[in-house]
Amino acid sequence: MGLEIDFLPVGDGEKCGDAIALRWGDLHGGREAQTVVVVDGGFADDGEALASHLLNYYGTTRADIVIATHPDQDHVNGLKALLGSIDVGLLCMHLPWTRSDAVKLAKSAGFASSGMLEKFAKNFASAAELEDLARSNGIPIVEPFAGQSTPDGVLTILSPTEVYYHELLAEIAGGTEPSAFEALLSKLTGHVGEAAQKLVPESLFVETLTDWGQTTPQNNSSVICLVRVDGQAALLTADAGMPALSMAADQLDAMSLVPGGLTFVQVPHHGSRRNVGPTVLDRLLGTKGQSQTRGTAFVSASQASPKHPAKKVTNAFLRRGYPVHGGDDGLARWHHHNAPARNWNSSTPHALYQLVEDDEG
Repeated sequence: MGLEIDFLPVGDGEKCGDAIALRWGDLHGGREAQTVVVVDGGFADDGEALASHLLNYYGTTRADIVIATHPDQDHVNGLKALLGSIDVGLLCMHLPWTRSDAVKLAKSAGFASSGMLEKFAKNFASAAELEDLARSNGIPIVEPFAGQSTPDGVLTILSPTEVYYHELLAEIAGGTEPSAFEALLSKLTGHVGEAAQKLVPESLFVETLTDWGQTTPQNNSSVICLVRVDGQAALLTADAGMPALSMAADQLDAMSLVPGGLTFVQVPHHGSRRNVGPTVLDRLLGTKGQSQTRGTAFVSASQASPKHPAKKVTNAFLRRGYPVHGGDDGLARWHHHNAPARNWNSSTPHALYQLVEDDEG
């Protein structure tokens, strides 16, 4: 069996997003011997690019499964365009308005006028439009939760569990103001940004990344997927933060997949330092100080992004044996195993940065 994973370039400047295509099976054979999956679709224009990619490189106008990992617009909006361009066998997405009376009420009020935080309201509105489009096209919808797998067992959902998702949904629905910690963090970050950035040294063994980072409950609701084919183990993390990644690590432990056993991993949330820390990276990738390459890491970050991926994050992956590709040239990235040859752009991973900004996002 073969596997290939494509990360399409998404966004510009501070706008980053995810648009991922993958397939497995007999990649040298016919379409019936392959499974094609799309994970997130970037912004609106990226949906057409995904459809073109599937046709040009996978030779198909059908995705067996489309996964909307979470309702952020940089992940969902492109899927709306994609669903209008290709045949889709199954859409996997969460339906928060069926699980929370508060979100259901917000939906009936049109979200924007519901009193919900504006960023959550806009994202949920986009997700609701995606659901409506799928239903109008007769596409079945399944909510993805930990433990679910494709019939062949190749793709498994590691997170979130239903219980954890409901906890996160309560935070989202009930959140009208930032927490005291978030407000303080924002204030401190703003003050640091006004001054010259402080540079701190790092090395193969010296790490300044901490476990203090926090991301939104919406990001932590991201669907985390494991794909296992012919000895390959690929982890797709979307925008998940440390609590969600720790739950995924629990699942990997139960599968007897040891730290460092992954052959491919997506750097969460475009390489933000708020999503990963030494503890969870040790559990997923193994301990730091590795001079040998264990696997490959891709990051979805626009070429002109001022802070993504954070240098201390790409360093953290590299020192654990996972050099990070992407986020520096605006080109698509291709990871492959037993796949047909392509005339494709080469990729050079991020080197180990000797100095990193102490306040990177």
